Amino acid sequence: MTIEIPKSSSSLTVEGALGYTGFEFSGNIKDTEVPAVHRYEPVGSALQLFKNKSPEILLSGAAGTGKSRACLEKIHTLCLKYPGIRCLIVRKTAESLAKSAMVTYQEHVAPEAISSGEVRYYGGSAREPASFKYANTSVVITGGMDKATRVMSSEYDVIYVQEATELTEEDWEMLTSRLRNGRMPYQQLIADCNPGHPQHWLKQRSDAGKTHMIYCSHRDNPTLWKNGEWTDHGKRYVETNLAGLTGVRRERLYEGKWAAAEGLVYDTFDPSVHIYDQVTPFRGQGWNWYFSVDFGFTNPFVCQAWAEDRDGRIYLFREIYMTGKIVEDHAKDILAMMNENKRYHGWKIPKPRAIICDSADPESIKVLEKHLGMACIPAYKDIAVGVEAVKSRLKVQADGKPRLYICREALYRSDSSLEIRKKPTCTRDEILGYVWDQRATTGASKELPLKVDDHGMDAMRYMVAHMDTQPTPRIRSFTL
Repeated sequence: MTIEIPKSSSSLTVEGALGYTGFEFSGNIKDTEVPAVHRYEPVGSALQLFKNKSPEILLSGAAGTGKSRACLEKIHTLCLKYPGIRCLIVRKTAESLAKSAMVTYQEHVAPEAISSGEVRYYGGSAREPASFKYANTSVVITGGMDKATRVMSSEYDVIYVQEATELTEEDWEMLTSRLRNGRMPYQQLIADCNPGHPQHWLKQRSDAGKTHMIYCSHRDNPTLWKNGEWTDHGKRYVETNLAGLTGVRRERLYEGKWAAAEGLVYDTFDPSVHIYDQVTPFRGQGWNWYFSVDFGFTNPFVCQAWAEDRDGRIYLFREIYMTGKIVEDHAKDILAMMNENKRYHGWKIPKPRAIICDSADPESIKVLEKHLGMACIPAYKDIAVGVEAVKSRLKVQADGKPRLYICREALYRSDSSLEIRKKPTCTRDEILGYVWDQRATTGASKELPLKVDDHGMDAMRYMVAHMDTQPTPRIRSFTL
């Protein structure tokens, strides 16, 4: 497909991609120094997406196959073809959307239209959500399901869900109920995702025929595969980011399979149960705070801030998960994280009752104590006992709730080097790939987890072991 926006002209032509030969779009296109030609050629699964008019479509495939780009290009093209339509680009949280789809949209999909003035970004207000407004009166609303009332109060022609595995089926069905604007010949919900476990509701919904799944491969991305072979960029991308993956992460992110990890340690972990979505400051009388730390430099340094409610449930509220920094710098980040909660009108994470650290690195503990001005205590490190304690907390109790939650937006700051290497970027990413080490358990008296991508798992185990397995009373933190 080629979209041409001639300089100092009032016509725009889009050819080929949606099964039509072309159309004319009238608007005021300003003279600009920016090249006014946008080129995008959908192939393979992307071309299937452009041609398919099913009510629900899911692009599923390995990392780097061009899924999000294809969905955003279709949204942009439909807005140009059908004046006055309303579209929605949504993710589980507005914050994650701003760091992902919105960057792609502005930098790769619609930069020419934005520069020429044909598309204008509106930052939103108390009455109206953020959006991209087209000169032909089409509009693309952006938002997150964490603020559903902002996006669910309108009707749409097309909705695009990025990383659809983050949503619940209830979220999905709520979105389908808003597809009734009627300004296009058809209404459509499109989505993309990397594969998850085979029992995920999206896979089950697709297997039942409710959602049309399109499988994507790296050969569908022309920047990686062209003229029957890998491009130089494609070779580098696969070798650097994907080829070294192992286990279930390799199956999902490299091979594009809906796969379950064999021998999962926390086999009762359910994202729909244990991921906490509510936005709450976790403050009030009776709430206690704890930090748990696993040291690392080449491997991630992890500091988890846990809140304990009045019923003894614990919530991973914030975490630092970062490579390539010394402990002194991590201490500065911890202090900044404690003071970071602007969304809560200046509320700060309180001083923790205890900071539980990996005792294997006493020098790092001394540095952390010095720069935090708080004492640390060594973690209880019996792995088998700690794992059983975590599994116990994951069980749903009689009140319908588990005793351990992970907040969806817990990550304080992302590590781009981990993202590039397709490694876990937070504790939540580790859980569904945390498996038993079959070699270590053969003939052994205790089962032990595989020591790969387990740094958040270690810190979480330290926290739970401190809460539930210590024979002595809990220790309050104190200033040196």
